[in-house]
Amino acid sequence: MPAPVVLPRLSWGSARSPRRALMIHGLGSNGALMWRFGTALAEAGWYAQAVDLRGHGTAPRVLDYSIAAYAADLAETCPARGGSWDLVIGHSLGGSTATVVAASDPSWTKQLVLIDPAIHLLPHDRQTVRNSQEQSFADPTREAVRAEHPHWHEHDVELKAQSAQQVSRWAVEQTSEQNSPWDVRDAAARLTTPTHVIGADPKVYSIFTGELAAEVLAANPRITMSIVPGSGHSPHRDKPEATIAALHLALRER
Repeated sequence: MPAPVVLPRLSWGSARSPRRALMIHGLGSNGALMWRFGTALAEAGWYAQAVDLRGHGTAPRVLDYSIAAYAADLAETCPARGGSWDLVIGHSLGGSTATVVAASDPSWTKQLVLIDPAIHLLPHDRQTVRNSQEQSFADPTREAVRAEHPHWHEHDVELKAQSAQQVSRWAVEQTSEQNSPWDVRDAAARLTTPTHVIGADPKVYSIFTGELAAEVLAANPRITMSIVPGSGHSPHRDKPEATIAALHLALRER
């Protein structure tokens, strides 16, 4: 098993709350970009923490950027009081990695919410992701992010630019190179943790849709799914109110 690193954390809510959530960002992002979920959970009485993944934000730089290595780091996380997370939310890369950890250790979290997770990336999706990352590196400024996403909240514009400046470009490139094929469908099929996918709108852009989504849902009845209309790969930035509503509904239905 890959050697883990200790991941930096940001927190929302009261540390005295009995309900603890872990939030995991996607490729090229950072923990701060999970602020929508952190704010919503804190307002609902949760204590929510977001990590910077290895090679991202202020997390340690390493050589191994396999999904197994990302998972090794997350497997070491636990609430300050010990025990299981009550909820883990993972976006994109964070979703695939959380799936691997939860499948390997069902006690890691009591509930899993995946935001347009990178369960299986086909060549077209891999190239789309690569192009998006190259664009971010080419001009990692607020002005470039604002031009690309004029409807995003100013926090998301600021933090997306910051994350592109913080992340190791080599780490992003190696995450693609070291995970070929990129496929955690077997882990998704083994999940025993109640899991809900908040999907992006395929009419905009989604990496968890169509035959892939149908296959994963059919293979495991513990996985359910909803879609945020009008949102792209980052529903929490494109359609935050609808995404948070979907999260609260998933938590109520558990």
